[in-house]
Amino acid sequence: MKIFIKILFFLIIANSCAENKIIEIKYTSNSLADRFVFLALSLGEHDKDYVDAYFGEDSIRDEAKKQNLSLRRIKIESIKLLEAIDSINVENEEIRRMKFLFATIRAMNARINHLLGYDYLFDQEAKFIYKANPPHYSNDHFQSILDRLGKLLPGKGDILPRYENFRKAFIIPDDKIDTVFKRAIEESHRRTKENLSLPQGEHFTLEYVKDKPWSGYNWYQGNGQSLIQINLDQPIYIDRAIDIAAHEGYPGHHTFLLRIEAEYVKKRKWAEFTLYPLFSPMSLLAEGLANFGIEVVFPGDEKVKFEKEVLFPLAEINSSDADKYYKIQELVSKLNFSRNEVARNFLDGIFSEEEAISYSMKYSLMSHSRAKQSLSFIKKYRAYIINYNHGLDLVRKYISHKAGDNPEKIWEVYTDLISNPYLPSDLLLPDEKK
Repeated sequence: MKIFIKILFFLIIANSCAENKIIEIKYTSNSLADRFVFLALSLGEHDKDYVDAYFGEDSIRDEAKKQNLSLRRIKIESIKLLEAIDSINVENEEIRRMKFLFATIRAMNARINHLLGYDYLFDQEAKFIYKANPPHYSNDHFQSILDRLGKLLPGKGDILPRYENFRKAFIIPDDKIDTVFKRAIEESHRRTKENLSLPQGEHFTLEYVKDKPWSGYNWYQGNGQSLIQINLDQPIYIDRAIDIAAHEGYPGHHTFLLRIEAEYVKKRKWAEFTLYPLFSPMSLLAEGLANFGIEVVFPGDEKVKFEKEVLFPLAEINSSDADKYYKIQELVSKLNFSRNEVARNFLDGIFSEEEAISYSMKYSLMSHSRAKQSLSFIKKYRAYIINYNHGLDLVRKYISHKAGDNPEKIWEVYTDLISNPYLPSDLLLPDEKK
């Protein structure tokens, strides 16, 4: 049955020959999607961070620039669009599609509110934009992890300088960074191709940059092409090569977006997916999948094994203390949610900049310069920070529930998640939905 459902989006009353006529407008899922793309591109004219990727028709972007809708007008139109989607009757996979679009437009509306001057509290923004309820952690939780680290790190006294001093030996030398990253990318690519289909000719260009609030970024260009930038502001440690290669490239963001283009846009003709709105529920999945992708492509101890056997020699790093380094790094990773606490307290007006930086240095074990960089990310992207850790936890639990520890099944579930429009709530386990 063709999906072509009539909805009464608005009534136009016209006088013709002294007679009022009611004109009923017919809408389809596709026409609603087209309208969203136009409004999203219009918002992108006000918010340069909103449209992370666009690979649709240039004419739509040109028209958005030409019409130059105000933020308030975009908000009004987005509300009308929500009402239309809420009224439309659809079947089969179109139900999931419209549910996803509805959540994306609600998030867009919340972003517009922020741009108009309404600053949500951290948890409110996480809920309204990313459809998530990030957990809260106490200082005592992080301190217990720091106490365990204190017993592992060489030396005595404050943990941060001891941690910084110990891991100096694992910094990739500047003249080895390109060689190490290209080898990490090559291996991530090879392993990904063995487990999921990649389009012929897909590729990304690697570029090194400075003065950015992030460590790496994937800019998807369309037609299976990306520009991946790696920030050299901070020292890059040997274990970060695979992390960034897998997160930004294979099977992370580059793979995620080229699959969206192949499955949603080219195959299903869903126009709304020609655009990736950064401030949307999709980002929780995108970042969670990109982070979990590291574990998918290098399961178990394979990441450490590859780094010790291949990347350490390429970087000319002594691996004698490698086992201790990885044990320490595993504990440090458990401090990741402290970044959310920094963002929550800073955005809610509890922390000053100085207090936010001090907290990051103490509980995230960041150097002063790294803590400043992290705070600049929070200022720019706000509650987006939850997508890395809370998103990872959500994806990891869901895939573990579905696939256990079966590598083939894990790839199967992972591929499904990057090939269909899931919302964060779809990944909740049965006991979490109560």
